[in-house]
Amino acid sequence: MEYTGNKGRIFNIQKFSVHDGPGVRDTVFMKGCPLHCIWCSNPESQSPLPQIGWRAKKCIGCGVCLKVCPHGALSRAEDGRIERDPSKCSLCMSCVKHCYAKAMHVYGEAVTVDELYSRIRNQPLAWRSDGGVTVSGGEPLMQAEFVAELLARFRRYGIHTAIETTLFASWEKVALVAAQCSLIYADMKFFSPEKHKKYTGVDNAVIKENLLHLKKAFPNVELIVRTPVIPGINDDREELNAIADFLKNTGLDDYELLPFHSFGAPKYEQLGLDYAVKDLKSQDKNEIAMQNNELRRRIGLATA
Repeated sequence: MEYTGNKGRIFNIQKFSVHDGPGVRDTVFMKGCPLHCIWCSNPESQSPLPQIGWRAKKCIGCGVCLKVCPHGALSRAEDGRIERDPSKCSLCMSCVKHCYAKAMHVYGEAVTVDELYSRIRNQPLAWRSDGGVTVSGGEPLMQAEFVAELLARFRRYGIHTAIETTLFASWEKVALVAAQCSLIYADMKFFSPEKHKKYTGVDNAVIKENLLHLKKAFPNVELIVRTPVIPGINDDREELNAIADFLKNTGLDDYELLPFHSFGAPKYEQLGLDYAVKDLKSQDKNEIAMQNNELRRRIGLATA
């Protein structure tokens, strides 16, 4: 779904976030992403369309959702799970509206910039500790016009703005949003284009090009590049060193390794999706921190 000039699509607003930029922030999660990383912790972010989820722990087994579905898209499996046939579902949301226990729920909400701005700005406590607004996803650049307009609204009042992005977009969209940012968190998941395509579904050539252009075009925008470290996938020394060597030429302000976590696993179950990395274990945070500093030194950055 592209921005139409009227509405964008979000799937969450996280209040009092302390991990998505300086201070205490509100983080808006945009729906839709061109990448399909097999370890994605927000699988509900990938499709630009609304999605229906089912929470097993909330389901009381009344069967109302099965009765009200006008297309017969829902069925009950032998283990009691409610299953949805996407080929029959029209996303009419009858099942969600009639689920008394709130076990059936929807990921994805269409909002205008005015609506979203008001919902965030009307929470004064969210602006303590020199905080601000971060737009994440999904991929914010899939709805670049909407995101740029939203961030411009906050910048008008001196509020710190940030995005979290894969940079998989045309330079025109990158530049449109970057012009409204105080800070950009950009992912670089692999240096190898072959591995990038294997594990995310897309090549990383445009990501590299955008990283090389970003600080030259927007020298006053802070750029922090992040690599999610996935055991057995991109955690080998050769791959991480190659990323670090490439980043020497980008003018970035900092580089962060993000340890793998499986917090998103329940969402895969709610959406009826397979979680490809469910058997992976989290790494030792101290080891990741030491490795992060080694790579910072390789790039030429100060260590944390």
